[in-house]
Amino acid sequence: MEMKTIDSYDFNNQRALIRVDFNVPQDKTTGEVKDDTRIRAAIPTIKKILNDGGSAILMSHMGRPKGGPEEKYSLKKVVARTSELLGGEVKFVSDCIGTEAEAAAKSLKSGEVLLLENLRFHPEEEKGDENFARKLASLGDVYVNDAFGTAHRAHASTTIVAKFFPTEKKMFGYLMASEVTSAEKVLNNYEKPFTAIIGGAKVSDKILILEKLLDKADNIIIGGGMAYTFFKAMGGNIGNSLCEEDRLDTARELLEKAQQKKVNVLLPADSKIGESFSNETKVGECPSNQITSGAMGLDIGPRAIEDFRKVILQSKTILWNGPMGVFEFSNFQEGTKAIAEAVAAATQHGAYSLIGGGDSVSAINKFKLADKVSYVSTGGGAMLEYFEGKELPGVAAIGMG
Repeated sequence: MEMKTIDSYDFNNQRALIRVDFNVPQDKTTGEVKDDTRIRAAIPTIKKILNDGGSAILMSHMGRPKGGPEEKYSLKKVVARTSELLGGEVKFVSDCIGTEAEAAAKSLKSGEVLLLENLRFHPEEEKGDENFARKLASLGDVYVNDAFGTAHRAHASTTIVAKFFPTEKKMFGYLMASEVTSAEKVLNNYEKPFTAIIGGAKVSDKILILEKLLDKADNIIIGGGMAYTFFKAMGGNIGNSLCEEDRLDTARELLEKAQQKKVNVLLPADSKIGESFSNETKVGECPSNQITSGAMGLDIGPRAIEDFRKVILQSKTILWNGPMGVFEFSNFQEGTKAIAEAVAAATQHGAYSLIGGGDSVSAINKFKLADKVSYVSTGGGAMLEYFEGKELPGVAAIGMG
């Protein structure tokens, strides 16, 4: 599978319109960037274009504004951090289309960078409006998509805009290329034993990925709140633990399919429990299918950690999506931390590990292990949909060779 990346293109005297994902967490009071991972991830692509003698026009969304400009979602808050990381000035315009944006784009010189205001200040962005996409396209000579985090959305800037560029003038940035390559490696070029660790609150969010993994994985480890739906489906007592009553049949079916396909499904043998959803609650431990009525499971217990660790350490390919418990609470972070450490140890012994999406990424960063695993994905929803076997519009728009 050949991907057309910016590597094979000379950007000398070209204005590259780059879709980046600068939707970064900010401090609620100061608006300062709290986590610049996504900005850092885009820097190599921007630098390659500038080093070739081209200029860069960056477009991104931020948050979910309600149908018009909102100060708290303005991208001007990321200008300073982006300039710092690039080591040079980043110009900014207060709209992404219109005369001001057009004039700023036209006057860009080689080596210069322009950031456009939040695309979602125009409702046409999320609607995938052609006219809006055409206006964006008119700003650049070449289109580069480097926003894997939004590749599963058929929005104007991620998908429709590509229609207005000839094949040789649309391509993937480095981040997009590495995301797709890592996902492909785990999905289609994996070494066995392949272990998938699936956590998080709800079975319903993970049904499609679990179905897909039954055809690939040797082991599926299930943790987090979603585990209790499985225990209840098997007739266990789960007290006040999280449970999706309408998914009990689904949980039973998934376990039956796993048995038929000889996939080893591991549920946490024991849990750390509390009486309320807080860090201050009294902490206890008990088997996961024998939780008393006043208590709830908030993390996996020591036996579960041991069982899971053994399997992870024997694996050659590991996909991790979703935490094992409420790791935001220090008293219930042990399970997620132990799994992160086991994945890091397996990686040091030659396994390929992909941390895909949302909370698992926060966890791997929190425990300072991001550089000890093979790849940390920036795109939560996109990575999940890729593993569910869906075609990502942002990838399809550029086409794979």
